[in-house]
Amino acid sequence: MPSIIIVLVILVVLVFIALIKTIQVIPQASAAIVERFGRYTRTLNAGLNIVVPFIDSIRNRIDLREQVVPFPPQPVITQDNLVVNIDTVIYYQVTDARAATYEVASYIQAIEQLTVTTLRNIIGGMDLERTLTSREEINAALRGVLDEATGKWGIRVNRVELKAIEPPTSIQDSMEKQMRADRDKRAAILTAEGIRQSQILTAEGEKQSAILRAEGEAKAAALRAEGEAQAIRTVFESIHAGDPDQKLLSYQYLQMLPKIAEGDANKLWIVPSEIGDALKGLSGAIGSFGGPLSGNSGGGNGGGNNIPRQTGGTERREQPPID
Repeated sequence: MPSIIIVLVILVVLVFIALIKTIQVIPQASAAIVERFGRYTRTLNAGLNIVVPFIDSIRNRIDLREQVVPFPPQPVITQDNLVVNIDTVIYYQVTDARAATYEVASYIQAIEQLTVTTLRNIIGGMDLERTLTSREEINAALRGVLDEATGKWGIRVNRVELKAIEPPTSIQDSMEKQMRADRDKRAAILTAEGIRQSQILTAEGEKQSAILRAEGEAKAAALRAEGEAQAIRTVFESIHAGDPDQKLLSYQYLQMLPKIAEGDANKLWIVPSEIGDALKGLSGAIGSFGGPLSGNSGGGNGGGNNIPRQTGGTERREQPPID
């Protein structure tokens, strides 16, 4: 009896193990390779799958999602014999689980070695300056080579990115000095351009100011001239309306003579020829107010009163006797 129970327990355990091996649940975005007696049979997709226990076995489970694999820095020699360290990142995805299992022993290692080799070939044909400024070109070349080589492995390379390109320390110092010099040069150019623009604006402002000032002075002069002309016209019209006689004009003329002599610089007088007419008018005015003038009678001129000859400018006139 105990032996029968033991046998039954063993059978139950075997059946349970067989059920476990028969039912295979594959997660989403995954695949499993099934072998029967060591030979590829089929690929299990996501979901519930049934296999023959103790005959079929799961060889490999593969993640079908896009994978990101960073590779350590690799020393690469440029065309101008400079060693640079380049970090790369590969974005790949398994598209064929069977090919990824049987066509290559380790596709991760194979991709890494292929990336390093391709990168050295590409960078070897570029100088340092082009290497630092041509990341897109390097990425496109790497992706083309890797995608073609890994296609038969059931792998698709989606992207290849260069994380960092590190030149030697001495080259970094030289590049830093060059960049500093370029920045100083650009700053000097911008400063000079600003000063030039400021001077242009200042000159333009001074020009406009001078033009406006000249226009203002011209308008002021025109207004002054117009005012003086109007004043002269007013005075002339007033004099003309008053109908002054010769006596009043002569008196006004004589009143202006002392003003002509004002100032220390007036050392020489030039008496105009019209002074005789002024004196004649003045004498006539005095004669009318005070009667005949007394003086020496007789003489070579018939005994009349004579006024001395007046000399003014370049003309000399003789004043006749006052009646």
